[in-house]
Amino acid sequence: MNQNTPPEKLTGDLELGKPYTEAAGIPAIVKSFEHVFQGTNLGRGWKALVNLNQKDGFDCPSCAWPDPDGHRSSIAEYCESGAKAVADEVMTKHTASPVLFQRYSVADLLEKTDLWLGQQGRLTQPMVLRPGATHYVPVGWSEAFQLIADQLNALDSPNEAIFYTSGRTSNEAAFLYQLFVRMFGTNNMPDCSNMCHESTSVALAETLGLGKASVTYEDYEKADVIMIMGQNPGTNAPRMLTPLEQMKRNGGKIISVNPLHEAGLLAFKYPQSPRDILLGGEKLTDVFLQVRINSDMALLKAMCKLLLEEERKTPGRVINQHFIDTYTSGYEAFVKSLDQFELGDLAAQCGLTVAQIQEAVDLFKHTPKLIICWAMGLTQHKNSVDTINEVINLLLLKGSIGIEGGGASPIRGHSNVQGDRTMGIWEKPKPEFLDALEKVFNFEPPRENGYDAVAAVQAMHAGDAKVFFGMGGNFAMAVSDTNYTAEALKKCKLTVHVSTKLNRSHLIHGETALILPCLGRTDHDRQESGDQFVSCESTTGVVAQSHGIVEPVSTHLKSEVAIIGELAKATLRGKYTVDWDSLVGNYDRIRDLIEKTIPGFDNYNEKVRKPGGFYIPNGPRVREFKTKTGKAQFTVNVPTHHELPAGELLLMTVRSHDQFNTTVYGNDDRYRGVYNERRVVFMNADDIANLGLAEKQVVDLHSRYDGITRTAHRFIVVPYNIPRGCAAAYFPETNVLIPIDSKADRSHTPTSKSIAITVSPA
Repeated sequence: MNQNTPPEKLTGDLELGKPYTEAAGIPAIVKSFEHVFQGTNLGRGWKALVNLNQKDGFDCPSCAWPDPDGHRSSIAEYCESGAKAVADEVMTKHTASPVLFQRYSVADLLEKTDLWLGQQGRLTQPMVLRPGATHYVPVGWSEAFQLIADQLNALDSPNEAIFYTSGRTSNEAAFLYQLFVRMFGTNNMPDCSNMCHESTSVALAETLGLGKASVTYEDYEKADVIMIMGQNPGTNAPRMLTPLEQMKRNGGKIISVNPLHEAGLLAFKYPQSPRDILLGGEKLTDVFLQVRINSDMALLKAMCKLLLEEERKTPGRVINQHFIDTYTSGYEAFVKSLDQFELGDLAAQCGLTVAQIQEAVDLFKHTPKLIICWAMGLTQHKNSVDTINEVINLLLLKGSIGIEGGGASPIRGHSNVQGDRTMGIWEKPKPEFLDALEKVFNFEPPRENGYDAVAAVQAMHAGDAKVFFGMGGNFAMAVSDTNYTAEALKKCKLTVHVSTKLNRSHLIHGETALILPCLGRTDHDRQESGDQFVSCESTTGVVAQSHGIVEPVSTHLKSEVAIIGELAKATLRGKYTVDWDSLVGNYDRIRDLIEKTIPGFDNYNEKVRKPGGFYIPNGPRVREFKTKTGKAQFTVNVPTHHELPAGELLLMTVRSHDQFNTTVYGNDDRYRGVYNERRVVFMNADDIANLGLAEKQVVDLHSRYDGITRTAHRFIVVPYNIPRGCAAAYFPETNVLIPIDSKADRSHTPTSKSIAITVSPA
């Protein structure tokens, strides 16, 4: 086994069943309760579930899907994925106490699977791994903070430190964190956005002037057509299925664009609907376009050409010329650029016919109430920014930005990943944000850009960064080029992780390593002034409060806010006038400072206390575009045509249904009919035959970049309905195949969805 990656052994228990054709229903209810009540007692588990996503409860620690603006179900305003995430936090039957670390050395723990590591339960005390030691041992909080402060202050430059942030960090913690880091003297603040929706942020900033969705929750139900691209809502954002079902019952249509037929794209059986349970779920997709991997831009261009052809047939009925003339720039150049492409060629690139694409276009050619949703299937390619720009081109042709039932809708992953960026967690801060920090806090923030996630790994590997501090997450497994990333982390003088549970990043460590256990979203957070709440921002830009509701599993846990405050005091040593103790003691005071610093948070403490929270300002939603031209921008983009040599396949990474990001809840992927195994590779049956392979054969996957071959060992071949020349496998197991410098243009997102591979018998 390679000690930098999860164990490569197979379970030996793979079972293959028929893929599901609908999502949710009774099986989702059963699995939700099974995960929660296997890990905790009935009272604690039930209390957590009934308060999940309620207006006076706590925000789901899983995905960033918005809560309904109005009525919420008092029975179950959550999904299976959310229940699994909560089960991880409320778990009390097992705890990763010092006894666990006494029993197992770091080398022993590296032999365990990611699933086993997570099953050990909540961390209970700060732990330290000293130079040359084989085991983590307990350490006091004061000593831990002093150790970190001494290492940070011993650096030759603040830029030798990396401060990573996961998407679960609250607004209050994120704001305090970035303030401390900038007072320390660096903008080295990579975050999980760098690895998922950074391409979205770059593209939307260029075209619409704001890197966020332009829609509200109610827009989904009011749309005439929703096109879902590169996203699997049944697994990645299951609560999205509820407004999709309502939209269908309102007469709307859905176009799904994906290389895989996913259950959550086909039909939805609402678990709380007797009608659905008795009569079957609502069919979701009206037109399914099974595209080849990374051919989405060619599809979008074909749609734009067809729209223009329809406009010529019926002038004034298809293209919104008034919107284009009033609110956009670059239209003429965009239209002219389409002349270089033939419809037949574009369709062939996608693996579709022109008639199939026309069928989809016919659904929305006469309505502007079009929403386009997308996720990592669009954002993790070399040409991702340009592809998302093409999404916006299509919406601009229809005048679908800034109207009810229409707009751009990136589907964010982690629960507060968008809020973290709003709070200033970014390696490329805007000058106006830094000016506000300087005015409010009377210090000169660093102005040079910091390291994003990929650059941070390269800096650590080169010895240019020596301290890594992770505020949540599982950085070693989330980043591409797993072995290279592990080597980089091991070169650090100090690695620190603020975590709720044990993960592999704790085991791939620097010379000294610390694990700092923190409160979870579900835990009561009591500070000097009493019980505190935090706030989070959903993917539609709603900021709402979140209250912990269960007792922490250990008295040694600190909130993220408290950890940051103590670290700032120990490191900055009174250098600035910030009263860290006061801020930790009462989070209202942090929100008062956010209000003074960040536009859109006027009367923050008042508005966030209103049930359901509040929408923050969104320019594109009201047709205000803060771009270079002051208008929404049409762009000219060129599709990438993948010509693979004989014997090569294009691999995309996917999640299983028993997984959220790098957190593994189990070895099943029941929607795809895979049970008891994660090391599988989905392939077209013709490709399997042509390569001389067989179903359930054990194979190795190889990628070759710049003369270097990388191998992911021991995967089982699974025939699946996927286009020829394409393959899919779960991450993070396949991250080892992606070179650290294989990244999207302009956004630097790892190219996890387009990996050229060969397959050989193991």
